[in-house]
Amino acid sequence: MEIWGLTMAEPLLEIEGLRKYFYSPGSLLSRNRSVVRAVEDIRIAILRGETLGLVGESGCGKSTLGRLIMRLEEPSAGSIRFSGEDIRSFRTKALKGYRRQVQMIFQDPYSSLNPRQTAGAIIAEPLMIHHPWDRGRHRERIAEIMAVVGLSGEQLKRYPHEFSGGQRQRIGIARALVLHPELIVADEPVSSLDVSIQAQILNLMKRLQKEYGLTYLFIAHDLGVVRHMSDRIAVMYLGRIVEIAPAGEICDHPLHPYTQALLSAILVLDPSARLRRMHLQSEISSPTDPLAGCPFHARCPKKEDHCQRAMPVLTEVGRGHWVACRQVL
Repeated sequence: MEIWGLTMAEPLLEIEGLRKYFYSPGSLLSRNRSVVRAVEDIRIAILRGETLGLVGESGCGKSTLGRLIMRLEEPSAGSIRFSGEDIRSFRTKALKGYRRQVQMIFQDPYSSLNPRQTAGAIIAEPLMIHHPWDRGRHRERIAEIMAVVGLSGEQLKRYPHEFSGGQRQRIGIARALVLHPELIVADEPVSSLDVSIQAQILNLMKRLQKEYGLTYLFIAHDLGVVRHMSDRIAVMYLGRIVEIAPAGEICDHPLHPYTQALLSAILVLDPSARLRRMHLQSEISSPTDPLAGCPFHARCPKKEDHCQRAMPVLTEVGRGHWVACRQVL
């Protein structure tokens, strides 16, 4: 099978033509409903055991895509296939089985934990839902997973407010890992943490991936963090993937002007290695009133007249390197 120019075994997750629109009701003065195109014609595949980084500005649709994969939102169009099966066809029993295999780590390690439950109860909850008949092993499994993420058994009876931000995120990771999932959707898992704690959590996630053979969709707005974590990186802008390539390739040879702008904003220790800072020309376009042609053309320092007329499509420019920009093709 070949996806994105890479010959591979059957991928774990395949997304084809995925769209998600949100509709707002008309106002008293107008009955016309506005449409927010949060996700627009996404096509990606995630291989077993890899980390696919998904990067873009706030509001570009990254978290919505993660919620669609979790089936916390229903798509407006398109398909999501997990191990070859379309998850839109899953009903009660199959959906429960799917959610056992696909777990999520949330951005805010405090608001994603129930403040009225102890750490032990939070981690035990997925076991109670999916394996209620095997309660005898719950305590053993909870103690095991607490140790794996770097927490002690003595902390089981503490409440979320008694932990630091990094410890709370370790509880969130333990909760996601306790069911032995195959895929973890990590939605900005370190953005609310101090830099020193970020490194600890990222290294923990990489170690867990090796030990358990996990597959990650790693969502973030910081391309530096994504580069550290990812095998491949997909860059998202206004609901669309504008570039996707192996992590080293996309960071060393970015082709889309938006990717270049993101990379130019990263602070590096060696000033000579830093890209010249690109200044975008205007504010991000409204997702309710998209521009004709390339969605990035109003901000692009390299735009030409044809960029305003035709929507660029993702095109392979090198093995595994795809970009949606007519200036590159």
